[in-house]
Amino acid sequence: MNKSLVAFLVFPLFLFGQTEKNPCETLSKINKLIQDYHYKPKPIDDSLSVYVFKTFLSRLDEDNRLFIASEIKVLEKHQYQIDDYINNNSCSFLENFYSAYTNTTARYKRLLETIKKEPFPLSSSEQVQFSRNAFPYAKDEKELQHLYKKRLLFNVLRDVAELSTNKDSLTQHFDKLASESKTKVFEKYECKIESYTLTKSEFYSLFFSTFCSYFDPHTDFFSESDKSSFYANVSSDNMTFGFYIAMTEKDEVTVEEIIPGSSAYFTEKIDKGDQLLKVVHQNNEYHIACSSMKKIEEIISSKEYTSADFTFRKKSGEIYSVRLNKKVMKDYQNNVYSFKLKKGNDYFGYIRIPSFYATFENGKSSVSNDVAKEVYKLKEDGVSGIIIDIQNNGGGSMEEAIRLSGLFIDVGPLAVMSDGKQKREILKDQNRGTIYNGPMIVMINGFSASASEFFANAMQDYNRALIVGNRSQGKASMQRIIPIDNKNQEFVKLTLEKFYRITGKSNQYIGITPDVEIPLLFDKQMPREDHNKTALKNDVLTITLKYNRLPDDGLKSKIIQSSQTRIQNNTYAKQINELNAKINPLFENDLPPITLQFSAVFDDVNKINSLWKNIKNTGEQEQEISIVQNSIDLENQQFDEYLKSTNLERSKTIKQNYHIAEALQILHDSLNLKP
Repeated sequence: MNKSLVAFLVFPLFLFGQTEKNPCETLSKINKLIQDYHYKPKPIDDSLSVYVFKTFLSRLDEDNRLFIASEIKVLEKHQYQIDDYINNNSCSFLENFYSAYTNTTARYKRLLETIKKEPFPLSSSEQVQFSRNAFPYAKDEKELQHLYKKRLLFNVLRDVAELSTNKDSLTQHFDKLASESKTKVFEKYECKIESYTLTKSEFYSLFFSTFCSYFDPHTDFFSESDKSSFYANVSSDNMTFGFYIAMTEKDEVTVEEIIPGSSAYFTEKIDKGDQLLKVVHQNNEYHIACSSMKKIEEIISSKEYTSADFTFRKKSGEIYSVRLNKKVMKDYQNNVYSFKLKKGNDYFGYIRIPSFYATFENGKSSVSNDVAKEVYKLKEDGVSGIIIDIQNNGGGSMEEAIRLSGLFIDVGPLAVMSDGKQKREILKDQNRGTIYNGPMIVMINGFSASASEFFANAMQDYNRALIVGNRSQGKASMQRIIPIDNKNQEFVKLTLEKFYRITGKSNQYIGITPDVEIPLLFDKQMPREDHNKTALKNDVLTITLKYNRLPDDGLKSKIIQSSQTRIQNNTYAKQINELNAKINPLFENDLPPITLQFSAVFDDVNKINSLWKNIKNTGEQEQEISIVQNSIDLENQQFDEYLKSTNLERSKTIKQNYHIAEALQILHDSLNLKP
């Protein structure tokens, strides 16, 4: 197989000489790679300058609450000059930005200290406004301090309001509760200073990443640690401390699972539900409440961090610390698994594919092989159809997408790949035969991207499976991670090709339209490709390929019509649509201003909490799905308590998925409806 087909694989080394710790030299190497190899490189001109200037500032100061207007005015002299600086290999402007930014973080700390010393009334006739767009910069420090004070007051009032749904009781004890909340809120704001503080290296990395994003949303700058973390998401085996984490509704990080045989497991101390408070790595302390989650995730997932000290709090209140070392272990959360689902007297297979993993870095298995094993298990149990779930699957290895597609279609073309020089290559399934020929459904949603879309495209184009769910992300581009020099310490994840369907069409930017669309909570909020300013646009190739599309026997349209009618009349589907009608305005429009008085804040908090509670309760409703382990897994899990526990959680998730329930009904229809 041509090696150019493997998305995300490390590109052969490009030797550009020795790397200096000079941002301009790094930027120059990044730009050379992009200009030479990017699918559609753009000129370094004023358009780039304006984009990078505005985007970099927004990444540094997302809410426009660090800089003030006069400081932005000074920096604006660079707005149309960044292209000239890059072309002239002059990066002193970054020093101006860094100096200005460090001044804002120092001021943030100073203003908080000032506010803390001043009288702090717990009520005001003023209002706070929340918007999906950034507000104008404060005109001076005095206005900025006033804005901080208003936001602090709102958070104190909100913190009290979150304590109970009994307004009278909270009002009666307000002074005492507000005093306690004030202390807690000020500590959180002071804590933010740590996450705002950037070293020069971190600052430069953010700028390089911003520069890369001008060419498309998926071209990016990676440090060695970033690269390792990226591969961790598309590998079936990873270096791990031995526990998974999750974020609670209170924004606390807790232990979700302990992996048997891991460093965490052998401490015999860490339990599911313990709260992670602090991580210490090489004398650097990272308090969870203060540090950026990116840093915490980097320590946990990157192979660059092999040991660390962790401090946890048990539910009983006991605080303890342990030292953990990483070792390579199977990533259960990122592995293919299957179940049997019963409908009437028939059994159907369900296969979940979390990502298109391959033998990247620590990987020892691949998606195509693992899916083949699950299909074998299900066939042994005599299932009458199979659901393949690639919802929330952001992609991975394109080589694996090709192999997986080949398992379900006979020999033939799968897609067309085109690079920036319009060189085309037909991607084919080279192997005759299939491992399964029965009815099949592929489930997608707005997070299904890249390799997932490749697979769904092939199944739809060959009429091999019914595609159900929601419009996919719309990413039909392929990237590789390329070192910028021979030191292998800094990299560019670079978009090199686009893939097209065998019809010549592309799902780039527009996504895949499912054959059956099913209502989904927060569907409009999913970060699809058409939300990105710099996304590659959709186009069509003029190409004629011969392929054996399965004939339509007239049953497909009847099944689709039956499903659409069922969805329209389904009570749960109506609940989802009604909730989305309430959710969408919260993300699309500015919210009404809130007066900084406890009564007004309480009413607003409880209104929002009532909606979120309704959303949570709706999302946790169980569907009519009967789940059974396939015979082989049922036998294996008798000797594996962890797998037994994991499968209970997986079964619970399946039972709460309306999309799976409808897919199951569609497969049942395929056996009982006549053309």
